[in-house]
Amino acid sequence: MKLSKKVVLLGHFGVGKTSLFRRFVDDEFSEEYKVTLGVQIKKKVIQLPDGRELSMIIWDTEGHSDSVEDTRKSYLLGSHAFIYVFDVTREETYKNLNEELDYLQKNYTKVTAKVLGNKLDLVNEKEITAHLKAQNIPFDCLTSAKTNKNVQDFFSDLAKEITS
Repeated sequence: MKLSKKVVLLGHFGVGKTSLFRRFVDDEFSEEYKVTLGVQIKKKVIQLPDGRELSMIIWDTEGHSDSVEDTRKSYLLGSHAFIYVFDVTREETYKNLNEELDYLQKNYTKVTAKVLGNKLDLVNEKEITAHLKAQNIPFDCLTSAKTNKNVQDFFSDLAKEITS
């Protein structure tokens, strides 16, 4: 039996959503920054530990500077998971994170929401972890799309969670 799940990447512009998207789906990384307009959609088939196959349909949405509420509702409908991405080097990308998560959890009660801090290659992991915890910033994982640190494991864990 083949499963299909929609996963939407959300967050401010420039946090690395497209880089994570390309790293996970195509195992590629580029230093060139290109703004996402609208949404890009790609599929990656994952073999689950129990032998089932999952078609993970990943939506890479354009970034917003103000709120996830600015994201087109049509991008969010039918989702099985949201990945809210922030840039660990830019506090403005996570200062309103709790409000953003509250909005998603209130309006999409059956959708798994994960928080991913990206660009770990630019900071000291222990220091940024301590800083985020001291600021009460929730996160599920810290990654680097550039070095591929924790990217594959994060998506693999997410696939298991949304299919269980």
